[in-house]
Amino acid sequence: MARLIVRGGRVIDPASGWDGDADVAIEDGKIAAVGKDLDASGAGQFDARGCIVAPGFIDMHVHLREPGFEHAETIETGSRAAAAGGFTSICPMPNTAPVNDNATVTRYITGQARRLAKVNVFPIGAITKGSMGEELASIGSMREAGAVAISDDGKPVMNARLMRRAMETAAAVGLPVIEHCEDLNLSAGGDMNEGVQSVRLGLRGIPAASEDVMVARDILLAELTGARFHVAHISSWRSVEMVKFAKSLGLSVTCEATPHHFALCDADMLPYDSNFKMKPPLRGRRDIETLVDGIVSGTVDSIATDHAPHPGSEKMQEFEQCPFGILGLETALGLALEKLVHSGRISLARMVALFTTGPARILNLDRGALRPGSPGDVTIFDTDRRWTYDVNRSLSKSRNTPFHGHEFTGGPVAAIVDGAVVWRLN
Repeated sequence: MARLIVRGGRVIDPASGWDGDADVAIEDGKIAAVGKDLDASGAGQFDARGCIVAPGFIDMHVHLREPGFEHAETIETGSRAAAAGGFTSICPMPNTAPVNDNATVTRYITGQARRLAKVNVFPIGAITKGSMGEELASIGSMREAGAVAISDDGKPVMNARLMRRAMETAAAVGLPVIEHCEDLNLSAGGDMNEGVQSVRLGLRGIPAASEDVMVARDILLAELTGARFHVAHISSWRSVEMVKFAKSLGLSVTCEATPHHFALCDADMLPYDSNFKMKPPLRGRRDIETLVDGIVSGTVDSIATDHAPHPGSEKMQEFEQCPFGILGLETALGLALEKLVHSGRISLARMVALFTTGPARILNLDRGALRPGSPGDVTIFDTDRRWTYDVNRSLSKSRNTPFHGHEFTGGPVAAIVDGAVVWRLN
């Protein structure tokens, strides 16, 4: 494979502590060297002057909809959107049709990814068969087939005894358990966050307590079983505080934040606009403030998009009838820069870590670093580039987003996977 030199950018690699102007050399799909004035003889060059050069970003929570829902997204289109967002690795959740609850489906996803995906695809397997919450899925065989975690995302495991068994099994085979923390009895029939705004709009509310009680339960089970427990798309202030407390006890508890949950609150919703309907719902201002504080303090381990495409025929219905979820891959970096870095809350290095070393550590991936010998995955972005998000030009098959027309300062410039430029800004 030809050599590639990424020339003259500001290299930020939290894994090695590197932060300064340098070149990055990639050879045979691996990082060969990081340093100044590297020999470029016989190599292609990518001019990164004025840009940040980081390890390839990892999104540990996406929905690619394949197999079964290819009208909303496919592995190919979702991976293209990921590359355009600066991501070089993505982890699809198992709520497909059939559900990814066995090695056959896992192998189908990895096979399709090898053939069609622009980026690395690391599947997440189901906790229970059919994600029905009644019987454990084939966890060990899915791991052998390439699953990097287990989750029934969207359908939380309500049975505490079954969740205990899942955690024990996952711990035995070395996989983390990712939970969509929601008590379905408390949230039943809800459409948005329960509070003043839901009353004002006359919409049924989802109380933050529906998240909190499940976070508390699963932390206790993680302590009991010794499992690695990860809270998906954490959104309530109490849940953030509970994760912080669990970490203080030395438990293997981690969590992720989505850009929409630290960028928007329920008061920002356009009335009855289905593009603002998601789970967990947009919370109150105190929740956002505590979530950002958790990102600053290190309580939050990673940023993940929960990219959830839906076609217009499904999403553009009455608010009470439409499905939950929004796109996220192409706006995540811009929102993180706007709300966290440009606002002065965190450094660029901290933001890069949330997209790289954080998810890599949680999922035990050999990614997220620019050390020699590491995979040649690189994300290049410009912190000053002004651009406007036009969802009609999205590389996703779907268009469900509340950020259409949003003006950003800073965004992706290129994505490099195994030494090949898979997307670059025109």
